[in-house]
Amino acid sequence: MREKIYTIPVTDAFKEECECPVCILEKKLEDEYIEYILGPSLMEPDGRAETNKNGFCRHHIQMLYSIQSTRHALALILDTHLSEQNSKLKKMYLDKSDALKRDSEISMVKNISNKISSKQTETDKFLDSLIKELTTLENSCAVCNKLNYTMDRYMDIVLYLWFKEDDFRALFNSKKGFCLRHFRLLAESTKKYLGSKDAAIFLENLLKLQLENMERIQQEVNWFTKKFDYRNNDAPWGNSRDAVPRSIEKIVGHCNLK
Repeated sequence: MREKIYTIPVTDAFKEECECPVCILEKKLEDEYIEYILGPSLMEPDGRAETNKNGFCRHHIQMLYSIQSTRHALALILDTHLSEQNSKLKKMYLDKSDALKRDSEISMVKNISNKISSKQTETDKFLDSLIKELTTLENSCAVCNKLNYTMDRYMDIVLYLWFKEDDFRALFNSKKGFCLRHFRLLAESTKKYLGSKDAAIFLENLLKLQLENMERIQQEVNWFTKKFDYRNNDAPWGNSRDAVPRSIEKIVGHCNLK
């Protein structure tokens, strides 16, 4: 296999023994981005602008907080993020405070007269814009943005290698399939990067591999349940002893199971 610097992370991940090599690839990237945000990005204006604007999802804020040696760096990031978000909310409120007051006074009069209007009030409009702003923030994450962008590039490389490198195709086909989330990502990438003929070729191969391994993991979980029957006390575990955590990762991807 003719490896280049941009293919090495992909081929290294696919050499790992696991339920989903794309999870291995993504986890390595995720750790690198967490380290970057708490390190070099801290002093870069563009990096701070992104964290100030987007903040972090629940998963990645937990990862950032778990690194105790960088709590000061995290505090600096949170300080400016909160400052920017507070300014946005304050401006939204001040821009509409007079209208909210008018609506409250009108509502009191209408309640007294028992008249209800179906017309959208300024309060309704403000609520819509407030909910939209909060929903956008809740669904944004500086780490996710970087991760999604790079993973998209890597999926393009996976497809390129599968068609161009016989050794990689054999390596790909020797794997135990993928978690359902990365199975979806591969399917989306097939649609995005391949023509109809190549998409059909790759998808047929991918589906066979995935279905075979989804059935395998289900059978391993099934045998795990049957081992609790006293009649199977002396029967060998086979590959089922750790089937439950592996099946969870097959369904949802990499997660920290305790």
